[in-house]
Amino acid sequence: MLVLPGGTDFSYRPFSWRSPSALRMYPFTLSIAARFGGRVAVEQAEYRVYGWNGEQASPMPYARAALDRLAARHPGVPIHLIGHSMGGRVGAHLAGDPRVHGLLALAPWWQYADWRFIGRSVRVVAMHGTADTRTFARRTEHGVAELLRAGVDATYIPVANGGHAMLDHIGDWHRTAMGFVSTALARSAAPSASQSQAHPAAPR
Repeated sequence: MLVLPGGTDFSYRPFSWRSPSALRMYPFTLSIAARFGGRVAVEQAEYRVYGWNGEQASPMPYARAALDRLAARHPGVPIHLIGHSMGGRVGAHLAGDPRVHGLLALAPWWQYADWRFIGRSVRVVAMHGTADTRTFARRTEHGVAELLRAGVDATYIPVANGGHAMLDHIGDWHRTAMGFVSTALARSAAPSASQSQAHPAAPR
């Protein structure tokens, strides 16, 4: 599980683990580690600078490096992404990678139809507060509708009167994240179960 913090549109300020966007995601990262233990490897990405910065897409090399590290440590294991705001945009771009099987986008910054980078086999859950004035719930809803028309397993979850920082309806945001991880585990275990039934283990 790769957790992707947010940022801003233009900024070359160095990214810090103490920045509000990073701190906002630590409760998700730590809750996943605490609840699922060794069944889920979780890492929170760090970027070099705080901004996306137009065509430079500044966070992407660092996010891809984090994805590569996770894949190298756990070869063949499906990778799922959780991203907030700009992290939701980063996640959409990473989700074209065949190693990525799922994306939870929390109040994603999908201003430029970034959902079109998502692979068709990726499970997408997008959650957005209807009172968000920094990124736009209607844009997210539109993106999910387009993904559904393209045959993607996609779900849109509105948070009534929810803001951008996820400081309201905290339980809803976290329950959705934990549910996303639980479903990812269940789906990754399903092929193994069917394979075991088709090829029962030899008696010992």
